[in-house]
Amino acid sequence: MSYKILHHLIYKNSQAKEWLVFLHGAGGSTATWKLQLEKFTASFNILLIDLRDHGQSKSMEPAVDQYKFDLITEDILQVLKFNQIQEAHFITLSFGSVLLQDLSIKYPKMVLTAIFAGGIFKANWAIRSFVHVARFINLFFPYKWMYSIFSYLLMPFKRHQKSRKIYKQQAKKLLPSEYMKWVGLYKEFFALLERFYHQPIHFPSLVIMGREDYIFNRAAKSFSKQHAAVQLAIIRNAGHICNIDQPQIFNDLAYDFIVHRLDKSFDLPTDQAQKIKIG
Repeated sequence: MSYKILHHLIYKNSQAKEWLVFLHGAGGSTATWKLQLEKFTASFNILLIDLRDHGQSKSMEPAVDQYKFDLITEDILQVLKFNQIQEAHFITLSFGSVLLQDLSIKYPKMVLTAIFAGGIFKANWAIRSFVHVARFINLFFPYKWMYSIFSYLLMPFKRHQKSRKIYKQQAKKLLPSEYMKWVGLYKEFFALLERFYHQPIHFPSLVIMGREDYIFNRAAKSFSKQHAAVQLAIIRNAGHICNIDQPQIFNDLAYDFIVHRLDKSFDLPTDQAQKIKIG
């Protein structure tokens, strides 16, 4: 099968041995992570990926009428192989957390550590309702209106204004026909969440949530309680896109976790984040 490699950006550090891969969420792009680059390029080789149809990853091959997680995960795998990356740390946002779940199930040795920002986990009533409401609204509203509605559902407060603006700017690059293919993933979505939630997690993981991420917080707390390898941090005054709402706090949490991943006494480095559970 012929593959066109996803658009991606590389930041090489001649002093670094380890790779850090960033996966954005639905409607995002590599620009999602612009507030993280300065912190992490000093210590890691960085790979930023535009997912299929997002950012500059347009007219991808193989072209298909309906998307499945196998295809999206294979897209990511091809980028890793192209850059000869056999293992890496991963930082993901929102739906990117689900893609990493699928990647880690299929290729567990690739994941050294995982940071799940605004992570989506157990398919509880709130998440199921959100997905079904999204599909219902899509029947009546134009694509651009729908994204504007969801930006306020996920980021309702004035202090989320910057996140909303960046979210909507990036989402404009996704065509309605492309968006509908991503919506089709919901058929596999709930089954994947259930499988990942109940399987053993063997790589150190940190879930970072905004306290004002009302749709996804409960499932994130439940997931962290389920797994000894998973830690949970809640950032005050942050919503779903917590890496933009509170970038310095987010960067400190993620960086210190990766660096000290073998240190079981690891604690959160800021009093502006609340530690829910370790182990």
